[in-house]
Amino acid sequence: MQATWLDKHFKGDRTIWLIVFILSIFSLLAVYSSTGTLAYKYKSGNTEYYLFKHLFILAFGLGLMYLAHLVRYTYYSKISLIALLITIPLLGLTLILGTNLNEASRWLTLPGTNITFQTSDFAKLALIMFIARLLSKKQYDIKSFKGAFLPVIAPVFLVCGLILPANFSTAAVVFLSACYLMFIGRINIKYIFAMIGIGIAGFALFVGISLAVGHTGRIETWKARIERFSGDDNSDNYQTEQAKIAIARGGFIGKFPGNSVQRNFLPHPYSDFIYAIIIEEYGFLGGAFILFLYILLFFRVIKFIHHSPMAFGTLLAVGCTFMLVFQALINMAVAVNLFPVTGQPLPFLSMGGTSIWFTSIALGIVLSVSRQVEKEKKEGGAELAAA
Repeated sequence: MQATWLDKHFKGDRTIWLIVFILSIFSLLAVYSSTGTLAYKYKSGNTEYYLFKHLFILAFGLGLMYLAHLVRYTYYSKISLIALLITIPLLGLTLILGTNLNEASRWLTLPGTNITFQTSDFAKLALIMFIARLLSKKQYDIKSFKGAFLPVIAPVFLVCGLILPANFSTAAVVFLSACYLMFIGRINIKYIFAMIGIGIAGFALFVGISLAVGHTGRIETWKARIERFSGDDNSDNYQTEQAKIAIARGGFIGKFPGNSVQRNFLPHPYSDFIYAIIIEEYGFLGGAFILFLYILLFFRVIKFIHHSPMAFGTLLAVGCTFMLVFQALINMAVAVNLFPVTGQPLPFLSMGGTSIWFTSIALGIVLSVSRQVEKEKKEGGAELAAA
């Protein structure tokens, strides 16, 4: 009876559902453990405040994922153009009127409320859906420069260009995810390399213009992060040093849940550096297990799309999953000092609102595609049995 109920209400790849459930448990435990200092600073020691807040965000995100997985994946093709048309003015509005933090305007504050909305989270998903739609419709002429390549790169450069001034790392994640999706979509490889070259040249032009007009705020931040990462003197690289200490304290099996020491010293232990806290509390085994879950997520998607005859569904599932896993790998690489600090959260684990919600929607879309693949496999099997 239980299996029947699960089959009825939770469709799609069961392994992906299990991965999401496990990540949710880790997220609750890690956020609760790492927000103690935040609670004493802002909530008079009420450590349960951030736990219940994060629990609500996660529960709402799971609800969004459930609803998204019930929608037939073809509807996302229809709404992708509308989503993109909404995204572009939202990103422009964020640059002009967005809430400024550390010389970066990344959030819009909803009028009359204190609720902030990170528009780049919406933009990432909207762009991936739109690129998947374009590539699937252009398959008959996919190797054409004018017919397929130019229509795809225009929205990519527009969206990434609007994200770049405030958030280089997110713009880079979106841009490289778009390049990967174009590769999967069979765009001519020489055009993709040309696109990367144009992107690098465009970034250099942006830096040059910013320096010329004197707007060097974010550029100085990027420069300082790279210098701290590549330099021999770690005295001014406080975040990375504290993350290293957390990882060293964790050892092989960790200090066990709730016993982190570095959460009291590490800036943003509940978001940007939550992976370091996970390793401190759960050790190398816990850190490797989290990495394994993200890799497994990617390969589960690769496995089921092999049975998918649907161009749009394949591209949509691969695009959403690659972007999430790529972002996760960057966050983990930063925590273990393989990359400079980027500010990218760990998808579905870091504390946050819009990040978790749009990650949930993206996973719901992936499950929607897998649900359709499973349905067509069953119908195909039934037809063979009847024959």
